[in-house]
Amino acid sequence: MSYQVARAQKIPIPDELDEIAKKIVDSAFRVHSQLGPGLLESIYEVCLAHELKKSPMKVEQQLAVPVVYDGIRFETGFRLDLLVEDSVLVELKAVEKIMPVHRAQVMTYLKLCGLRLGLLINFNVPLIKDGINRIVI
Repeated sequence: MSYQVARAQKIPIPDELDEIAKKIVDSAFRVHSQLGPGLLESIYEVCLAHELKKSPMKVEQQLAVPVVYDGIRFETGFRLDLLVEDSVLVELKAVEKIMPVHRAQVMTYLKLCGLRLGLLINFNVPLIKDGINRIVI
């Protein structure tokens, strides 16, 4: 089923995706507990991917996604920070504050990838629970 159909019908996120998201959140807690805030996003990416792979889960890092517009194909339209189990997109940040453009970015990535669930995780917070944003389309 395409994401447009699911979105139009307001179909709930399947339990399997919620379980994957829970494992991602648990792994983010472990990484943040060990490292804390203040590092580069790339460090958190490598460490989170490592934690997820230990679970074991399929994790792709810096996945190039092509974009097609009006017959023009951009081979690397954008890169996903993490794609977990081919179904949950994870966008990582290490910024002072999540801005609306960050949420819009994740929503666009979800739409273009045909996915419904994304996690926007900002590691630059004192408490990681305050840096986790669940985005569903």
